[in-house]
This record gives sequence, C-alpha cells and structure tokens, in this order.
Amino acid sequence: MVSGIPKKFFYFLAALLAINIIQSNFTELIFDEAYYWYYSQNMAWGYFDHPPMVALLIKLSSFFFKGELGVRFMSCLLGLGTLLVLWLSVDHPKKNASIPQFFVLVFSMTLMNAYGFLTLPDTPLLFFTALFLLVYKKFIASATLPITLLLGVVMAALMYSKYHAVLVIVFVLLSNIKIIKNKYAWLAVGIALLCYSPHLYWLFEHDFVSIKYHIYERPNGAYNFSKYTLGFFVNLIAVFGFTFPLVYYILAKTKAKNLFTKALLFLTYGVLIFFFVSSFNRRIQTQWVILICIPLAIIVFDYMLSNKNSMKWIFRLGLLNSIIILYLRFGLVYQPLLFNKFYETHGNKNWVQQIKNKVGSTPVVFENSYRNAPMYAFYSGETSFSLNNVYYRKNQYSIDQSEDRFRHKKVLFVHKLRKEGTFHYTKTDGGVYYADFIDDFKPYRKLETELLTFNKSKDLSQLAVYNPYTDSIPMRNLNFAVAYLDRYKKVKQLTSIPITTLNKKTSFLIPKDTTLLQLPKLPLPNLNIAYVRIVISENKLYFGLNGKPKPLNK
Repeated sequence: MVSGIPKKFFYFLAALLAINIIQSNFTELIFDEAYYWYYSQNMAWGYFDHPPMVALLIKLSSFFFKGELGVRFMSCLLGLGTLLVLWLSVDHPKKNASIPQFFVLVFSMTLMNAYGFLTLPDTPLLFFTALFLLVYKKFIASATLPITLLLGVVMAALMYSKYHAVLVIVFVLLSNIKIIKNKYAWLAVGIALLCYSPHLYWLFEHDFVSIKYHIYERPNGAYNFSKYTLGFFVNLIAVFGFTFPLVYYILAKTKAKNLFTKALLFLTYGVLIFFFVSSFNRRIQTQWVILICIPLAIIVFDYMLSNKNSMKWIFRLGLLNSIIILYLRFGLVYQPLLFNKFYETHGNKNWVQQIKNKVGSTPVVFENSYRNAPMYAFYSGETSFSLNNVYYRKNQYSIDQSEDRFRHKKVLFVHKLRKEGTFHYTKTDGGVYYADFIDDFKPYRKLETELLTFNKSKDLSQLAVYNPYTDSIPMRNLNFAVAYLDRYKKVKQLTSIPITTLNKKTSFLIPKDTTLLQLPKLPLPNLNIAYVRIVISENKLYFGLNGKPKPLNK
C-alpha cells in the first residue's frame, strides 16, 4: 500500500516527526494531558470522562521515554500516521508532484497541527477516522473477509478513542444506506461490538457514568447567541485559519461522484449540522468539530490537484497559517513570545516546586481541581488527590479508589473556596492559592443520598443514605444540607438541615448498607429552582456531590 509513495513524502514526514518530538520534549504538559496521564497510572477499560485509548497511548509512550515525551511519543507517531493515511486516501494521478502543497494544507489546520504532538482523545480520534475512511473505501470496492475484519477493528478503535466517533460511523452509514443489505457490513459491526464489549461491560459496572455525564451532567448555562451559536461559527473559522474561505468554497463545489466522496460529504455536513443544532443548547468546543478536518483534507487536496488557482492560493494562505502556528508553538515553550499571555504550558513546574519545597513527600489534596492534582503528581513525583464538593463536578477521582489512599493521613489541603491559609503559593499568571495542613484527613465522598419520598407540600421527607465503604461512619461526624439547583443544575443556594434517624438506636452508617433518615420540611427559597440535592459534609469537610439532583416538581 505504501510502496508507491515517493521518498520525498517520507522526508517531509521525518522532518515533521523531528519537529514534533522536539516540541513534545520541551513543552510542559497542558492540564488535560496531566489528567489523562493520571488515567494511565491505573489502566482500565474505561474512565469517567472518556474511553481508554488516550490512557493506552500514554502508557505505551512511557515505555520509551520519561517526562513530557513519555506522555506524547505515541501521539507524534499517530500524527504522522494520520497524514500517511490521508495521502493514501487520495487517488489523483498528479498528487506525487504536489507533496509540499499537501503538507502545507494539513500543517495549516490548527488543531490537526496541535494534535500531532499533544496527547488528547482527539489525537487517536483523528487517526482512526482517517483509517476508517480508507478501509471503508477499500470495503466498498471489494468487501473481502480481511477488509471486513479490519473495518470492524477500526470501528472499535474509533469508539475507544472518543464517544464522538459514533458520528463518523453513523454519517458514513447514512451515505450508503444500502449497505445494510451487505452481510459483510453486519459482520464488521459484529466484530466491532465484540472488540468494544470490554468497555461496554465497564460502563455497565459503573452505572454508565460516562454516558450520563456527557448527556446530562456536563456544565451548561442559559443560551447565549454570542457564546453558543456565533461561537460555533467562529470555531469553524479557527480550525482552518486563513484558508477557511477556500476550504468551505471547495466543500460547496464538491459533488458526490462516487460512494467514497459521498461518505466524505455526508460526514462533513453531518458533523456541521449536528453541532450547529447542538449550539442552541450548549457551548460547542473547538475540538468537537475537528472531525471535519479529515474528510475536508481529502476533498480539498483532491480539488487542488485539478485546479491550479486553488492550489496557488491555498498554498500561500496555508504558508501564512503555518508561520503563525510555528510562532505560537515556540510560544508554548518560551512564554515571552506570547506578549505576556500565559497558557497552560507555562510555569507548572514552578508552582509545583513551591509546594514540594514546603511539604516534601506529604500528600497534597486540591479542592475542586482535577487539573491541578495530576499536574502536581506528574511534576513532583508525589501523590495528590482532588476532593470535589457541591460547587464542582464529578471526575475520575470520584469513581476510582484514590480517596482510600489518603484517608487518615496528614495532607496539605489546597483551598478553592477560601482565600486564607497557613501557606500560599503563586502561579505564573499571578493566581494565589491558599492551603492548610490537615493532620487526619477523613473523606467519605462516595456516600450516596436518595430522596425516597419528597413533595414540597409535605412536612417530612424520607432520605436513604448508602454507605459503600467497609468503615462504620458515625452519624455525629456528618452534617446534611439541601442544595437548590437551577435548570442547568448549578447550585443557587445551600441550606443546612437537621436530620433524624427513623431508628433511634442508629448512630452509625452501617458498611455496605442503606440507612433511612427523616428530613424536616425543606425550606423553599424565593429563587427559580428546578432541582434539589441532599449533600453531606463529613468530618468538617465541605459538602460533597452526594446523590443525584431530584426534580422539584416530582
């Protein structure tokens, strides 16, 4: 498959690999990369926010290198793999004479460029989207058993990368609906489901926590045209930079001349329409639309090869994009190039060292920060934890066993809600964080509350509290509150409430058991409230994220 590729193409690939490896080694991690590095420290078939592919890439990278390159090495290879697969997907006879133009086109796509070395779920998503399209092209030409097997495995790899991958599979299927009559297509689906079954089982075991989070629990707010819908269109410009007018012009001019081109068009327009509609409900992040870069790279390059004027202008504008991107990439390493603007890759080693100089090997607990906790662990080599309270959201620290490793230990507790403490440190951007030592840290964040009977007109409601731990937890160490949430499940008010036990002899929450408690009539604030949530403060820690929000009208 690669035997007919000119040596010149591989020279460009080698140069790009060298650039990305150097960049990877000298650029500090961004917070999401640190979080996914934390994933990789405990390999599993799934994680709170994402499937496990990103963790696997980091684990594999760590076998070859240490430090930042030990997080990003596999992403450097996958980035090159994406470009190789895109090249193989274009059949135009003149393409071998336009290798520089191809590299300028793909290098100028901002996020595709970044995901050529950063390790994020979108990195394998781009690679496996490109590979899926190439294998699908082979499949519709000749559905042999080996191609069918490969198609099934690649579909599973897509879904292991990021849940957005379902859009790729669905829109390609819709472009060729007759494929449902093809027995090999069903065999490919069966193979994909078989390969994906470990993750499906993981989801089942964890009460579909990832799906529930992405569909129901992601932070959201009231519709804002500028942030949501207008922001969506700004993202469509941002992913292509100065080439965007020509890219979308070529898309509009392209017709479905065969099933493969039809699949590319369906995928592109499908993703655009899906996220345009979604923009009326939530803010669309730039990386969510990055899927369109793969089909559009194939469509645009094929068009360029037949249109010299487009080739000339995309090459010129792409060079301009590339120069700006290279400058910004230098700025990721050397902050003064960004004119006093600080990014996530700046100063993390500094604030981590400030804390480590103070605490040595004492564990550090960060309140409401799944970002700072893994960053500290990565650069310090010590242990850290994120304690999430009612004003934050759940994350991987909420469902794994990390909490158990910190219980009954002395820790440094870094506050998010308080602006005072016995110790403070300053980040490079000027942010000041305060901290205190806790001699006996005793979190029980996994206590679950459930309102069994609740009616705002009744004087009393019944509350069930499940204790998943092996410890008996004294009731005297627990305080309860009702959190009032708006329709977007943001806390508007928090009110402490007295709790009485139905059984007067109940003084402990029994391990692995449910205790029934009685609530008084809940005070209803004069606010626009849609949900209530009963939350628990254990051992003087701030109220947690116990139980699920309950609609007020039920």
